[in-house]
Amino acid sequence: MPDTAVAARAPPPSTLQLLRRLAWRALALSCIGLGLLGAVLPGLPTVPFLLVAAWAAGRGWPRLESWLSNHPRHGAAIRAWRTHGSVPRRAKWLSSITMLLSSALVAVTALPLTVKLGLPAFMACVAVWIWRRPEC
Repeated sequence: MPDTAVAARAPPPSTLQLLRRLAWRALALSCIGLGLLGAVLPGLPTVPFLLVAAWAAGRGWPRLESWLSNHPRHGAAIRAWRTHGSVPRRAKWLSSITMLLSSALVAVTALPLTVKLGLPAFMACVAVWIWRRPEC
C-alpha cells in the first residue's frame, strides 16, 4: 500500500514558479528599502512604498505580507488602504506640503521650463487625487 502522506504531498515548484516568487520577494524588499529611506529623507514617502511591498509580498512572501499588515506603526495604513482605499488626513496634509515645497524647489533650479511646469502640474494632479480619497 502506498503511503498516503507521500501521495498527498504537493509536487515541487517549477523553476518558473521559483523565479516568480523570487521576483515578488525582490520587489517587496526593494520597496521596503525605499520605505526605510523615506522614513529618514524628507520628500520621499514611506507608506506608498510599504503598500507596494505588502502587495508584492502577498504574491511571493505571505509571512512578510502578514508582518507588514500587522506592523504597529504602518499596519493600520496598509489595512485601511486595502479595505477602503483611504488615506489619513495627516498623510494628505504632509504629502501636499511636501509636493508644494518640491514645486518651489524645482522653480528655483536651472531645470528646463518643461520640467518646471510639468512636474508641478503632475504633483497637483496627484494632490487632487489624494484629497479625493476617503479618510480613515
